[in-house]
Parts: sequence; C-alpha cells; structure tokens
Amino acid sequence: MRLMEIGLDKLTKLVLEMATLSEATVNKAIEAYSSGINVRDEVYARSEQLELLQDDVNDLATEMIARYQPVATDLRFITTAMEISYGYSRLGRYAYDITDVLSLFEDLTYCDKSQVVLAGKTVADMIRISIKSFAERDILQAGRLKAMDNIVDDIYRGYLKTLTKGGAEDMRCYVSGTLVLRYLERIADHAEDVGEAVVYTVTGKRVSKK
Repeated sequence: MRLMEIGLDKLTKLVLEMATLSEATVNKAIEAYSSGINVRDEVYARSEQLELLQDDVNDLATEMIARYQPVATDLRFITTAMEISYGYSRLGRYAYDITDVLSLFEDLTYCDKSQVVLAGKTVADMIRISIKSFAERDILQAGRLKAMDNIVDDIYRGYLKTLTKGGAEDMRCYVSGTLVLRYLERIADHAEDVGEAVVYTVTGKRVSKK
C-alpha cells in the first residue's frame, strides 16, 4: 500500500471518530434538555475532545499535502476532510450551548418541548446520514440533507414567530426553547455542509446554495 493510501485511511478514521463522538454528544445534549438532566460538564469535555481531534485532522492533512503533493480526487478528499472535521467540531460546541441553556434556566420540566424534540430527532437523523454519506462516499444520502435542514428551519421559524407575536404563554419556556432550536438549526446547517462536502469530494463540483 502506498504511503498516500495509508495517510488517507488514517485521515478517514480520524474524521469518522469525530463524527461518532459528535453524534453521541449532540444526542446526549438533546436528551438532557428533554429530561432536565444537567450534563454540562460531560458535554463540555466531549466538545474539547472534538477540538483536539480537529487539530489532529488538520495536522495530518497539512502534512500529507506538503509531503505527497496530492492532486485531483486525493487532494479534494484531504481538503474536504478538514472542512468536515470543522463541522463536527462545531456540533460539539453547539451541544455544549444546549446544555448551557438548561444551566441558565434551571427547572424547565413543565415546558412543552415537543417542537424541540421533533427538531432534535430530525437533527439526529441528519448527523447519522452525514456520517453514512462520508463513510460510503454516498452522494444520494448526502442529497437528502438539504430537505431535512429545511424541516428544522421551518420548526425554528414557526417557534420564533409564536414568540415574536406574543403567543407564548410562558416566556421562560419559549425563550429557552428558542435558544435550543437556534442551536439545533445551526447543527443542521453543519450536517448539510458535510453532505455538500461529500458531493464535492466525489464529483468535483460544489453544490449551489441557491
């Protein structure tokens, strides 16, 4: 096996390690918010671990570019691996932000969290699909993420509209819910970005944002 292939395999494993950890971290944060359990310190530690793994990805990618001067598909994969690792690192940070909401507002057990749970389920599915699309270079799976991102956007905007039009019965519930939905909306964006990076890796074409 040539040195480039060894490096690409190592890079893939690092990104997949990040992907798995970020998925578990986001799910942990969503579960904790839904059930009112404080896991802030645990999620923070995981988010820090994700940042360290991102550094490892960047260091390896930079070394491979400098040593082997890859071209075409190999170069696309290496550069997009760095993009994807950034996205998974941000997932950890947003998961921490979700746990921070619970710490700030404390008891939210009486709040209606149905919309947050719905968005959280969609986001969890998006992360799982983004991992599958990266692992298998599956552009069909990657293509599903945009429509799912739109679902999360619609939930967030609908919730925000209720708040801004004065339809919220309990401001603590709606403000905390809006914050969590905003973080979930950003997580969904990053999951979609992973899908777009996979499409670029396979086809060499960037997905239009229009």
